[in-house]
Amino acid sequence: MNKKLLATCLGLSVTIFVNAQSDEESNPLTISGYVETYYVYDFGNPGDHNRAGFLYSYNRHNEVNLNFGFVQAAYDNGAVRGKLALMAGTYANANLAAEPGVLKNVYEANAGVKISKSKNLWVDAGIFGSHIGFESAIGANCWNMTRSILAENSPYFLTGAKISYTSDNGEWFLSGLVTNGWQRIHRVDWNNMPGFGHQLTWMPNEKVTLNSSSFIGSDDPDSTRRMRYFHNLYGQFQFNDQWGLIAGFDIGMQQQAKGSGDYDTWYTPVLIARYASTGSLAFAARAEYYMDKNQVIIPTETPNGFQTFGYSLNMDVKVLDNVLWRLEGRTFNSREDRIFTDRDGQAATDNYVLATSLSISF
Repeated sequence: MNKKLLATCLGLSVTIFVNAQSDEESNPLTISGYVETYYVYDFGNPGDHNRAGFLYSYNRHNEVNLNFGFVQAAYDNGAVRGKLALMAGTYANANLAAEPGVLKNVYEANAGVKISKSKNLWVDAGIFGSHIGFESAIGANCWNMTRSILAENSPYFLTGAKISYTSDNGEWFLSGLVTNGWQRIHRVDWNNMPGFGHQLTWMPNEKVTLNSSSFIGSDDPDSTRRMRYFHNLYGQFQFNDQWGLIAGFDIGMQQQAKGSGDYDTWYTPVLIARYASTGSLAFAARAEYYMDKNQVIIPTETPNGFQTFGYSLNMDVKVLDNVLWRLEGRTFNSREDRIFTDRDGQAATDNYVLATSLSISF
């Protein structure tokens, strides 16, 4: 990381988790919750406090705020299962802006039934966390304080039905999905085509996870339908108690027009290294690149679209088993166009951020 980044990129993050459960281990009902507060200083100093439009988490500048908080009831008796989780925060405001009414506050709401007596085979329906990628809205479960550009611009959640199978030894997981679209609860008006997806995960041991996920569908009305094909691939490797590595690559294609044989393509590689020096202190560094020249996912209204490098470095301090404090510095660099603004309101190719968060789980 260069000196300019070290000097200007600082951050604050807080996460809180809480788990409440009956004293009886056999109780199938679990109540849990999570609260994550944050402060971000964006050196572009946006006057309306809204950060760059391709960021949906920790997206408010120069204010203490709630990124994400939820309370969840989960039930699983081995034959049937279900979850209901209600949420609030700037994450919910940004990611569910297109959803009507109270749906904006639904994090998960699904029900499932086991359809085999001898195998771990389930059918579930409702609102789920996405099957795509290695990051989720729950910051404390991610290696970095903020989410990668990759995660921010692919589905965090999906609505529909899925069938899933886990092998007896837990080494293989396979799922097929039918959804209401690309990160949708309420389907796009006049769109009658469902989305489809798969997930295949191989975990040969506790140190290696390899995952392949996909989406096929359209985010347009039927009259202008452009097919979208998307694939996510990542590997997570834990070399020893201290060192871990995540390598990911997303690629997508979308028709330029209905019935066209021409496609616009976007792709994004990401690499994250993590070092845990002690049980309570860890560091993670991230390098990423997002190429969306034709502005399928990230509109810039500039000649060369979104072609941006990102770098970050964060420190995590486990205050208690369920309390995490984080500090992160992050920078973005647009390779071609001036898609950011500096503190004087002038167009710029670079953006620098200092952020911190505190979270608790229960």
